[in-house]
Amino acid sequence: MTIDTEFLDQLGRFSLIIRKRITSSYAGGRRSTATGRGLTIQDYRPYVKGDDTRLIDWKVFARTDEFFIKQYEEEKTLTAHIILDRSKSMDFGKPYTKFEYGSMLGAGFAFLAMKDNDKFEFSTFSEDLNPFKPKKGMSQLASTVEILKKIHVKGDSKFEDCMQKYKKLLHSRALVVVISDFLYDLDEIKRGLLRLGTNELKVIQVLDREEVDLKIEGDVNLHDSESDQTVRTYISRRLREKYQTKLNEHSEGIHDICTKLNADFYQVVTDQPIFDSFYKVLKF
Repeated sequence: MTIDTEFLDQLGRFSLIIRKRITSSYAGGRRSTATGRGLTIQDYRPYVKGDDTRLIDWKVFARTDEFFIKQYEEEKTLTAHIILDRSKSMDFGKPYTKFEYGSMLGAGFAFLAMKDNDKFEFSTFSEDLNPFKPKKGMSQLASTVEILKKIHVKGDSKFEDCMQKYKKLLHSRALVVVISDFLYDLDEIKRGLLRLGTNELKVIQVLDREEVDLKIEGDVNLHDSESDQTVRTYISRRLREKYQTKLNEHSEGIHDICTKLNADFYQVVTDQPIFDSFYKVLKF
């Protein structure tokens, strides 16, 4: 499994601009109205027995001769949730497979989360959900990449079921990035994305150039990687055009679903430079 992380150096050089883009739509949501140990004073309340005396505002005491406790806004750490399809259909493409390319995109989001001192949680799915434990630190990213390199890409995509399970991991509004070829039923895609609630949602469809621009003709054997079935058929120019129309309609259908859910949809191709695709995803 080839997962190239050299492009992260480019992200590092452009991290200030990119981090502003990736967090701008929910930057206000990172500050909680709950009180805790933050940096910004939200309010005061009268001191009661048992309170931490270190929180007493002595300047207020000097003016009023009464004890008041400083209450701070709680700064909540953001978690970026990255969910990557590992079904058998992702084991296709060049120079990278769709899974390898998706892994690199996911690593980019994880990298930017850490650059902003946030957490990331990386998960893969096919017939079941496989979440990794979120932590802070560059070592967690390196560990995640090593795990991704060892993953066996197999099985069918049970998208709706896996997103239903993932819903239990979302405890507050967050950035959720879903990466897949999305070559399955539109209704299942819609139901699955609905499970992710009102989070900031980025949906990235990863395809290979041969899928986007079908160029084969004549008698061919078509192999379904997920069902492991092979079908012999003749591909004519008319059939190629029909295929292209169906693929475009499918991608447009995903785009329409995302628009209705207030989610962002992007399509990337595995022969495009990974940094270019990543930057495309972050553009307004």
